[in-house]
Amino acid sequence: MSAIDNSQSDKTDISLGELLGRAAETPDLPLVFLYDGKPVKPGYHVTEVKAGHFSALDCGANPEAWSEIFVQLWDIEEGERTHMTAGKFSAIVRKVSERVRLDGSAKLTFEVSDGVRPMQLFCANAPVAEDGTLQVALTPRPASCKPRDRWLAEKGATEASCCSSSASKCCS
Repeated sequence: MSAIDNSQSDKTDISLGELLGRAAETPDLPLVFLYDGKPVKPGYHVTEVKAGHFSALDCGANPEAWSEIFVQLWDIEEGERTHMTAGKFSAIVRKVSERVRLDGSAKLTFEVSDGVRPMQLFCANAPVAEDGTLQVALTPRPASCKPRDRWLAEKGATEASCCSSSASKCCS
């Protein structure tokens, strides 16, 4: 099994609905998450699936609101277990959705730990069928400045200082 170069993925930061849609196309393939340059161990567990609805003020005092789905992965090896199939992953999420409202279009965040190292936050790249598995590359979820992100999107700029005078309404 080879690690995925993130540039091979169709797009980054997919939603839960996009992940489940791809899993439905290949339910019998082992679902392998890759992070820190390696695949999760064959005995990994989905320990939690949770939905959050957030309200906040960004650094420019702009109100923000969003929904986010968190999938917690415990990266352990357990006995002779193999990677769970995409269908089993989908069944776990379906079971959660019977009791917790999950917005399929919500931002998707993976929380991953091996039980020793602290939990790390990741976003998911588009799943890719490779080497007889469905692989999902996880990339670290960085902090960002939302006013700067909006300003860059509007200007089409590639670099700007968060707190420069050109990035208006930032860090006020």
